[in-house]
Amino acid sequence: MPVHPRTRPTAAVAAVLCTALALGATACGPTSDDAKPTKPAKPAEPAGPFGDLTGSQIVDKAFAATRSAKSLTVDVDLKTAVDPTKAYLSLDSQGRCAGTLTTGVDRTTELVKADDKNVYLRFDEAFLREQVKEESQEVQDATVKELRGRWMKSPASDPDSEGMLALCDLDELLGGFEQGASGIVKGKETTIGGQPALALTEPGEGGETSTVYVATKGAPYVLRIVTKGGEEPGTLAFSQYGKPVAAKVPAAKGVVVVED
Repeated sequence: MPVHPRTRPTAAVAAVLCTALALGATACGPTSDDAKPTKPAKPAEPAGPFGDLTGSQIVDKAFAATRSAKSLTVDVDLKTAVDPTKAYLSLDSQGRCAGTLTTGVDRTTELVKADDKNVYLRFDEAFLREQVKEESQEVQDATVKELRGRWMKSPASDPDSEGMLALCDLDELLGGFEQGASGIVKGKETTIGGQPALALTEPGEGGETSTVYVATKGAPYVLRIVTKGGEEPGTLAFSQYGKPVAAKVPAAKGVVVVED
């Protein structure tokens, strides 16, 4: 809260007398130490790296900055009961995306999306066998032999591709956080990935809480979101803001085209 400057009564009286006698007096000034004018006090600086912004305002500001970033990398670790998911993906505002996605214990997919038209997916053996587990052993072995180490090319608009690309969409990743949410509490200042950050916690339903760590230097980017409790606890970590995304189309000889 700003501190309003105050003037001592004796100094105020001296100032009034000075004004009244200015035309006839030969001198007018303080006659004692008490009469010396005081300097206005400086307003108090707001506490914390974001001043007097509320927790809700800081989080809104952070999500807006993150959504407007030209590129970033997201490290996902969702501990869902059915299919826990881990991913490490770099994405940009031009639609490029590249990285890895692991579902379950060991089913890993490599992903490359160099434009808005096509997506390239390369599945490990565990993932391939999962897809044909209802088939005979012979069919399973043949599928693995045919596709292991090769990229499958399909339209980005394909429903199966869209499911894989959900984590390449920032709006999708941040969609669970409403603008102007109430009850967000400012926490302690800390360090995330070597960057100074402020923790802000939002209570949810059923005992779920989400803590957003926002960078306090430079752009107020989201650095980490940690969700505890609820049906989808886990962590989203954001880094490499502004770095180019290495989404290079695989060589044609290693690509299998999937028709619509």
